[in-house]
Amino acid sequence: MPPRILITTDYLHEGDTVDQLLRDHGLEPVYSPFQGPRPLEERRALFDGIFGAILASEPVTAGMFAAASSLKVIARSGVGYDSIDLHAAAAHGIRVCNAPGTNHHSVAELTIGLIIMTARRLSEVTTAVRQGRWPREAGHELRGSTLGIIGYGPSGRATADLGAALGMKVLVSTSHPEPNNKALQFTDLDTVIRASDYLSLHTRAGQQTGPLIDASRLQAMKPTAVLINTARGSLVDEEALAKALHDGTIAAAALDVLQNEPLPADSPLRDLDNVLMTSHLAGQTAEARTRAALSAAHAVIDVLENREPAHPVDR
Repeated sequence: MPPRILITTDYLHEGDTVDQLLRDHGLEPVYSPFQGPRPLEERRALFDGIFGAILASEPVTAGMFAAASSLKVIARSGVGYDSIDLHAAAAHGIRVCNAPGTNHHSVAELTIGLIIMTARRLSEVTTAVRQGRWPREAGHELRGSTLGIIGYGPSGRATADLGAALGMKVLVSTSHPEPNNKALQFTDLDTVIRASDYLSLHTRAGQQTGPLIDASRLQAMKPTAVLINTARGSLVDEEALAKALHDGTIAAAALDVLQNEPLPADSPLRDLDNVLMTSHLAGQTAEARTRAALSAAHAVIDVLENREPAHPVDR
């Protein structure tokens, strides 16, 4: 029997390019799309008889490796890997890879799109027009406003470049500044938070204790500022954000990622008109999906054929 490869990424399916690539290498793809939290017994059995896995962003805990006696590699069809217990994977000798450099343009474009939507209040306007109203409230131009970028990996760089091209003043907080880049201003985190009209998160999770954007940092933002998160839901204290939005501490937020996905029915964010939420789709263009999925498939093939994968995150 060919080695079985579990695929949970919901846009991958039988007969596509990834499916054919795996079969060409003597592997058998099996599909179990991730569509929200799985029951406990299903999680425990997810890797039973599986040699490699191409995963969506679902959590992979230490307990899930108990029945993973044949598992050799997990490859994320995306960039983030904080949902995977790397220590447990290493203890079981399981390689973990991701797909960097595949979706940063997609993320940057959606980030700017969310900024434009909040600046021109497009969500409220389109809803009102459908309801028969004709709102004519003034929005804001982006040119001359300040875009703050926290994190300067590929998506942060791409977003900063687009912001500068739109005539925005771009402030960047990063441990890897580019002093010769005159289009951007590299400065400390607190300055970026205080000065930004639009504060966009592009950093990894796990770089600090607790959420990066908590009540004190929300309080430090301008009352006219907008928070944009297309990075990780865990970066933002959602209860503190809901209170800040309700109280007018900041003007608005646009969130593509949340602490719990899908958004729980009891989330305080549901009742707020000044928060725009999308369904973790920043990197989900057709082009980015193709690049990321092929990158993940090649990682699985490389490990199973005893080659070092291109993008390991475990070493």
